[in-house]
Amino acid sequence: MYADGIYRFILHNMKDEDDARDVVQDTFEKCWRNHENVTYEKAKSYLFTTAHHTMIDSLRKSGRQETLTEFHDEPSHNRQYSDLKQILHKALDKLSAVQKSVILLRDYEGYDYKEIGDITGLSESQVKVYIYRGRVALKEYIGSMSNVL
Repeated sequence: MYADGIYRFILHNMKDEDDARDVVQDTFEKCWRNHENVTYEKAKSYLFTTAHHTMIDSLRKSGRQETLTEFHDEPSHNRQYSDLKQILHKALDKLSAVQKSVILLRDYEGYDYKEIGDITGLSESQVKVYIYRGRVALKEYIGSMSNVL
C-alpha cells in the first residue's frame, strides 16, 4: 500500500533506482521483523521513518553523503524552458538533504509538520524552518515565471 510513495520519496533523494529499491526492501524487511510492535495506525509513519533512516545510513555507507553547498549559483535563464518539472528537479537537487526531505514529505506526500518531525527526528519548529528556507531557496533558483517560460 505504501511502497510506491516510499520509493518515490527515496528516489527523489538518492537518484539511483537500484539503491532506492534496496532501501524500500530493507524498510519493509525491518517492518516485518518488528511487526508485533507496529500498529496498523502507525504503519505509514513507521515505514517512512524507517525508510528515511535507512536511506541516510545507505548514503553514509556509500560515501555519497551530500554536503551543504552555498546556494549562490545563479540559474541560467539564457534558454527557454518548457519543462517546469525538469526545472523543479534541478532546484530540489540544489537543496541540502534535510531541506529536500522535509519539502518532499510535506508537498509531495502530504505529511503535517508533526509527522515530518517524527519521521526525520527534528522538532516541529525545525521542520518549519527547513521548509521555509528550502522554499525560499527554490523560489530564488526558479526565479519569476517570466524567466522560466
